[in-house]
Order: sequence, then structure tokens, then C-alpha cells
Amino acid sequence: MEIPQFMESQEHEAVDKSAQKVPILPSDAIKEKEAGPPHEALFLILSYLPLFELLAMNQVCTTLRDAVNKDVISWLNIMVEKPLSLKLSDAILMKLTSKANGRLRSLALMKCAKITDNGLQQVVEQNPLISKLYLPACTGLTPEGVIQAVKTLSEHGHCLKSIMINGIYNINKQHLETFRSYLDEMNLDTKKEQPGSCPLLFLEYMDSPTLRHDKGHTTIDLEVCPKCDEVRMVFDCPRWACKRMLERSVTECRGCKFCILRCLECGGCVDSQEIEEAVCGDILCSDCWLHLPKCNFCNKPYCKQHSDNKCSTSGSTGFVCEVCYAKYIVNLPKYC
Repeated sequence: MEIPQFMESQEHEAVDKSAQKVPILPSDAIKEKEAGPPHEALFLILSYLPLFELLAMNQVCTTLRDAVNKDVISWLNIMVEKPLSLKLSDAILMKLTSKANGRLRSLALMKCAKITDNGLQQVVEQNPLISKLYLPACTGLTPEGVIQAVKTLSEHGHCLKSIMINGIYNINKQHLETFRSYLDEMNLDTKKEQPGSCPLLFLEYMDSPTLRHDKGHTTIDLEVCPKCDEVRMVFDCPRWACKRMLERSVTECRGCKFCILRCLECGGCVDSQEIEEAVCGDILCSDCWLHLPKCNFCNKPYCKQHSDNKCSTSGSTGFVCEVCYAKYIVNLPKYC
């Protein structure tokens, strides 16, 4: 019993001696180092940031907030995507576009359902230099409202080069001709595109809807489908066999997504005899189906858009799809 008491007393003495060696600083000497201004390199990248990151800069510090609000170049090209598109209203859109001081060049509103004809009209009236107007799936807009906006741009700036209106309801042939007449009037000095010279590929559009328009290949994303005679997006086929076929018959393999089934992996047309189904229910051609990895249970692949839904199991290679995982793996203890 004496040995533990001796060891404990030695430990207390060592702690007391170490505490005496630590200098006690006055309260004035303990000061937090003040944060300096942002690095100058940050101000150089503001114009390259997407809208979501640009708005997040407002919350960092007052210096960056003032820099973002005063830098007109950062607001010349506005693209609103998810999750911002779900909350964008006319009032918010006016506040964002006003930062360009009337010099807005391109406006892309991707699936912004809350935007109305009145809100769009106010924006184009204050920004007559808009050259790209992308409004896909803005279901709150009407064809008449978009036509009025395009007419306003044709009267003021004569700068509109391309427009995207796929997904706006009730667009008919008459509306399409009206859009084309205004766009042709504003692009008299440019060479008119030749039919079929700039193919629109389904896979290219799915990966980047605005890419084709940014390259200046077309002025409007809609045309009359040669199959159903409706105003829709018409896609070409990337397959070499179909390209040779197009030389003989232009309408053989061109059509909207409702008239011609296309593989979601390669974008090629799919014949009824070679349709293969993915786990997610999307259509695949037989070539893509053979090259894609399959589920260990049902032997079905995922398309690349839903490949993140794969489930992995310990002790086995490959993957298990979410359907088989819920059906066999999760409920496995019930049968053991």
C-alpha cells in the first residue's frame, strides 16, 4: 500500500513543477490575429464562376461581396440551373440581371417554371444587347410572351443570334415561323445554315443542352418533325450506317424522341428487334448493352446517367442493382 501512495505523490510534484515553468501571459498579449483581405487572385476568377458560386461569394466577406456586386463582367452571361432554378422568380431575376447594367449578353433559364411573360419582358427591355436567349422547359412562359420578347430585341439591338424554347407548351407551326422571321431579320449578315449540315445528336443534347447553340450551329432548337409533323426537337443519328442512309433519304432516321427510339448510351436509333432494357428502364441498343457491366443477379446494366445507383457487396466483384439489392440482399436475413 505504501508504494502506490509514493508514486502518486511523485506524480503530483512533477505536475506542480511543470506548471510553475509555464509563463503566464497578460491578457493584452493574447490577441487573435485579424484576418487579412482576400488574395488578389480571387478577384480574377469571378467572371468564370457559375451563378451558384458567384452568389456564395457574397456571404464570404464584405470585400468579396462588394467586388462581386460591382464587377459587371461577372454578370454579362447568366445561366440559372438547379437548384436555383426551382426558386427563381420574376423579382429575383430582375435583381440578378440588373447587375449587368443593361449590358447582359446571354440569359439561360434552365427549367425555371416560375418565370412569367411579364418578368421576361422586363428583362429584355432593360437589356437590349442579349444575343443568346435560352428558355428550355420554362413552363410559366407562353409562346406569345416569348415572341413579344424576341420582337422587342429585334427592335432595339438586332443582336439575338440563337434561342432555345423546347419545353414551352403549345408552340405550333405559326409560332415557329414567327420566331424564324425575327431571327432571320436579325441575322441577315450571317450565312444561313444549310438543312442537315449541322446535325443535332441526341446524346450531345443530353450531355450539354446549350453546347450546340454556343458553337453557333443553329438559331432555334425546334423544327417540324418529318415523322409526326409536330413542332419538336428533331435529332439525327450518329451511326455510320444511318449517315450513309441519310444520303439517300433524309427523313429515314431523323425524328423527334417520340417517333424514333434512341439508345440513351450512344444516342443511335434503335430498331424494334434490338431493343435492350437497362435496370433503370431506359432503352439501350444491343451493342451498348453488351459492353456495359451487368448486375450480378439480374444481368442488366445501368445507363451512364443512372450508374451512381449501383450497390456493392462485400466479398464479391461487380455490382448489384438497387432492385436486386432490395429484393435479395436486404431481405436475406428473413430466409436464414
